[in-house]
Amino acid sequence: MADLQDEPHTVGAAGGDLGDLSDLSDLGDLDDLDVLARPRGAAGEPEEPAEPVAGSLERARELLAAHPIADGLSGLARTLRDTPSHDIEQGERTLETDVPRLRSGGVGAQFWSLHAPPELTGDRALTATMEQLDLVRSVVAGCSESLRLALSADDLADARNCGRIAVLLGPVAGPALGDSLSTLRAYHALGVRSLTLAGTRWTQRTGLTSFGHEVVREMNRLGVVVDLSGCPPETMLRALMVARAPVVISHHPERVPDDVLLQLRANSGVCMVPCTAGSLRETADHLEHVRDAAGPESVALTGAYDTGAPHAPGLADVSCFPRLIAELLDRDWPEPDIEALTWGNVYRVVRDADFVARAMQSRRPASSTYVTPLDT
Repeated sequence: MADLQDEPHTVGAAGGDLGDLSDLSDLGDLDDLDVLARPRGAAGEPEEPAEPVAGSLERARELLAAHPIADGLSGLARTLRDTPSHDIEQGERTLETDVPRLRSGGVGAQFWSLHAPPELTGDRALTATMEQLDLVRSVVAGCSESLRLALSADDLADARNCGRIAVLLGPVAGPALGDSLSTLRAYHALGVRSLTLAGTRWTQRTGLTSFGHEVVREMNRLGVVVDLSGCPPETMLRALMVARAPVVISHHPERVPDDVLLQLRANSGVCMVPCTAGSLRETADHLEHVRDAAGPESVALTGAYDTGAPHAPGLADVSCFPRLIAELLDRDWPEPDIEALTWGNVYRVVRDADFVARAMQSRRPASSTYVTPLDT
């Protein structure tokens, strides 16, 4: 990471089966992620990671110093809400994330999930989401020498070049919208930049209802990134047809089908692979599959730390990302592919969402569509 500076410099443009988690409101209990094909040793224990080839770990750290990790999902907001006392700036070993380990892991940005507990619905889900949003803003303000709230691609670049770690608000769970585009606009005004569609009555196994189409369009108009995690393949494909800005799949409970990955590539979207497989090698295998199916411009990383999900040996917390990058280097991944994986692809999605929003706002007013009985 760069040394702390008062002013940013100019930055260029580059900036398995997981079980049933169709309702991604359940981010506090992700034990189903343990269902990823988990290789075991002779005694039934998870395989220990192999040591990187000599020099690979040092090379990985050098790459991450220039092209840090943009982590697709962290459960830290909800974890901190349930942890009365914490000090993430100096170090908090009861968590999987704190500032010292973020820096050691070469992390330059994180999406902090605002998903409410799944048992909360209606106004209670909205209240819990707002409380987490308020907490994140408070935590970032209290760690101003280390963290910086990012509302745009320019903010991501500024944080990176000032040596801060960018925090993006989201995803918010779709049910926390309360079937209201006005609520969506309010979330955006408060800084939310990502929302998952899953778990709503306007996302169906056969696709999206007409109101669901309008949600996607309004998210594009605002610059809120569409997150398809937890959606059935039919809904993913329909959303990809409707979306004008790149979408993400930040944290899907099972491997994304290849036909969806092909459409994701056409959309210039990104599939983020979680570090929750049975071994470090299997996480690398999953990354290679997504890269092969969707292209190097459509793959990124999700740590899924502080979500309650189990992690492979060697990937226990956010400081361990360099080990995964070293594994990819040992597999002869070219540096441009790694630079896209760690930072470039996520930065591009946020930048393109900003661009599409500016273009749509010049010709499309805020939607006044309401959910109807046909959307149930």
